[in-house]
Amino acid sequence: MRTVDLLIGGKSVPARGGATFDRIDPFTGEIATRAAAAGVEDADAAVAAAQAAFSAWSALAATERRARLNAAADALAALTGDFIATGVGETGGTGAWFGFNVMLAASMLREAASMTTQIGGEVLPSAVPGNHAMAVRRACGVVLGIAPWNAPVILGVRAVAMPLACGNTVVLKASEICPGVHRLIGDALQSAGLGEGVINVISNAPADAAIVVERLIANPAVRRVNFTGSTAVGRKVAQVAAKNLKPVLLELGGKAPLLVLDDADLDAAAAAANFGAFANQGQICMSTERVIVDRKVADSFVEKLAAKAKTLRAVDPRRQDAVLGALVSNEAAARVKSLVDDAIEKGARIVVGDKPEGALMQPTLLDDVTPAMRLYSEESFGPVAVVIRVSSDEEAIRVANDSQYGLSAAVFTRDTARGLEVAGRIDSGICHVNGPTVHDEANMPFGGVKDSGYGRFGGTAAIAEFTDLRWITVQTGPRHYPF
Repeated sequence: MRTVDLLIGGKSVPARGGATFDRIDPFTGEIATRAAAAGVEDADAAVAAAQAAFSAWSALAATERRARLNAAADALAALTGDFIATGVGETGGTGAWFGFNVMLAASMLREAASMTTQIGGEVLPSAVPGNHAMAVRRACGVVLGIAPWNAPVILGVRAVAMPLACGNTVVLKASEICPGVHRLIGDALQSAGLGEGVINVISNAPADAAIVVERLIANPAVRRVNFTGSTAVGRKVAQVAAKNLKPVLLELGGKAPLLVLDDADLDAAAAAANFGAFANQGQICMSTERVIVDRKVADSFVEKLAAKAKTLRAVDPRRQDAVLGALVSNEAAARVKSLVDDAIEKGARIVVGDKPEGALMQPTLLDDVTPAMRLYSEESFGPVAVVIRVSSDEEAIRVANDSQYGLSAAVFTRDTARGLEVAGRIDSGICHVNGPTVHDEANMPFGGVKDSGYGRFGGTAAIAEFTDLRWITVQTGPRHYPF
């Protein structure tokens, strides 16, 4: 069992009331982590520490912030073994998944480090004689990052990396499901010498989440909020932020479609769909949940996809050969099963799949799915893909857009021009032609539309999210006034 305290002002401290909560290993049922359960006073203390550190951190030369963030990337990578041991126990993901998490998260820190010297501005033409006008970007203050559990190193680092690069200080609100993983991020960044209070990490008991988050957002020192998680919770975060006039970046749920057109390379499409649907047990916001296939190639494609899916088995996530591990909880597996049962009762055909055993659920593929079934529209967040057969590109586009979500999508075709035309008509923030729906790179603008949220993480796009644009003028000659 790992014991986790809060990180406030560079110090590891218990919650002021001494409260803790336990995170249970979804595979073994044992206590994985006992974490400090922050209250509103702890939330206030974390923001105060970040605010106290802001002046010094924002005043650092960009090259110095770059050096410290690069050191943080190295420190994060050095903790790979700790991240794997802690993450497997808290979430049921595999060691390979957490190793990948650390690798991409370190890349995100290095990309953020490279952005420190790209935060500039422009000279603007002024109608006033002798007036030199500029638009410049400046750090905005304390940024609150709220990160989820499903890709916890990647998304925890993403919540803080670009805010730090822009000269802000941060409070990372850890997920109740992986407080140990998120505290390790704080440990890595703190050990790299960012400075006391530059990064603060607080954890809270599940029952206290709403009151702690509301207190954090309402704090006048918090100037930006970013949240990654479910659409339902994202709406609540947005409402609280709006009430307090705080800009918020939201990356929310998804129901990613993968379109297989009639000229597609079926082997390539099946490989991408298999990876996109079942990686990390389907617990990724970009997971391929809907496979929309032209009827002319559907039978052959489903056969190929089923053959690939049958090669995967969910097993004890601690096994060295584990490709798929456990879902985050028994309750999650039961919820996914209820979606599958509903589809089968309404006429869907199960091609691959089996009943869950506790938190273990095998890859599941359903064919002949219709809008009458919950799986057609509801995000499963589990190892389930559904096949929807269509008769034309127009119908494929219509079905792809028949969703409240719009995060990631993919189109498979041998005709690049056709693929780009179809991709351009899909309502999503991300679309890949002849690539999987699950694809992230540190320098790319990442985010969605519709109920998948708004704003963009990654690269130069994130600079606008975490800075204030200021208009500054210098009068270099005499100024005429009307009176």
